[in-house]
Amino acid sequence: MITFINPNSTVSMTAAMVAAARAAAPGARIEGVTSHGGPPAIQGEADGALALAPLLDCVRAASGAGARAIVIGCFDDTGLAQARAIATCPVIGIGQAGYHLAALSGGRFSVVTTMAVSIPILHGNIIRYGFGAQLGRVRASGVPVLALEDDPDAAAARVIDEMEIAAREDDVAAIVLGCAGMVDIPRRAAGRVSARIIDGVVAAAGLAVMLSRA
Repeated sequence: MITFINPNSTVSMTAAMVAAARAAAPGARIEGVTSHGGPPAIQGEADGALALAPLLDCVRAASGAGARAIVIGCFDDTGLAQARAIATCPVIGIGQAGYHLAALSGGRFSVVTTMAVSIPILHGNIIRYGFGAQLGRVRASGVPVLALEDDPDAAAARVIDEMEIAAREDDVAAIVLGCAGMVDIPRRAAGRVSARIIDGVVAAAGLAVMLSRA
């Protein structure tokens, strides 16, 4: 079993993430867990701190139940190091997975995320993971996380506009979507963005399958 843990408490986001993961890894056993003690959305360091303790409770439960791999379904990779320290199986973050896939695709990549408050966290993660030389820019679309659920048409339009700007201005081969709630963006952006579009949820699903079989 591969367990995707949503560190925020928005159940509909968990469902969308799991649906995308199952579509990307047909035949794999994938379950979703919502951290009901977390904030409704994670936007910045303060939300991440609030999410940490209940997230780690979910990690302990999934690991104890025999998960073969755990995915932290927040692009900030909230609590990733702490989760790895307590789990008995591999743990990956969707941000980490997205960056690795972008790097393996060759060339440079940019990230399009939600709000500007997330930029320092994402930039710091990219540097720590060793991808600083391949980074074009971390861009904020100005779309709150929950707007991706509550007003998907308007939110998607703003995200795709920023992706188009990144493709024109950043000299990149790929654009990584900087939020778990953006799983529908690749479909909506088809044919509009010249760079390759990478969804961290889909990337994590593929990596988790390989890790679960190792």
